[in-house]
Amino acid sequence: MVHIDKELLMTKAGNIRLLALDVDGVLTDGSIVYNSQGDQVQSFYVHDGLGLKLLGLAGIHIAILSSRSSRALAVRAEELGIKLVYQGLPDKIEVYERIKENLGIEDKEVAYMGDDWVDLPLLQKAGLAIVVADAAQSMEDYADYVTQLPGGRGAVREVCELILKAQNRRSEFLNHYLNP
Repeated sequence: MVHIDKELLMTKAGNIRLLALDVDGVLTDGSIVYNSQGDQVQSFYVHDGLGLKLLGLAGIHIAILSSRSSRALAVRAEELGIKLVYQGLPDKIEVYERIKENLGIEDKEVAYMGDDWVDLPLLQKAGLAIVVADAAQSMEDYADYVTQLPGGRGAVREVCELILKAQNRRSEFLNHYLNP
């Protein structure tokens, strides 16, 4: 659901050079499952993964910023070729600022996806603030865009395609699969 004018949304998405993501509730459905040995098991949606790969091919940087730490996340990020992975963060803002500086980008060139109150500081800084459809109550009040799909179930892919479309690259990648 668009919370800003669609034209403004497409303009903001057209400026994006970095997609920064929370993990629990965004890349996953928010469930935390432990096996009988006490190891955490996380589930990632394959469609989201392809969307992130496509953004990478389009030259858009991906950053993962998580307050918690997970070996499963490290493995998934490596599979997807995501290099900017930061886990166990007490303060996401500090890392966000460092990433921007290292990449030479401004807030207006960052899209941030979150789902809960811990994401509010980054949602307020990013040029394009996005929350997932099943975000915590009232999070939509702080978003430019609310996904139609829930976290861990296609919300990330939806945003990847939105960015590609805004940058006139979606058809290019789709045609690659239609005409290999």
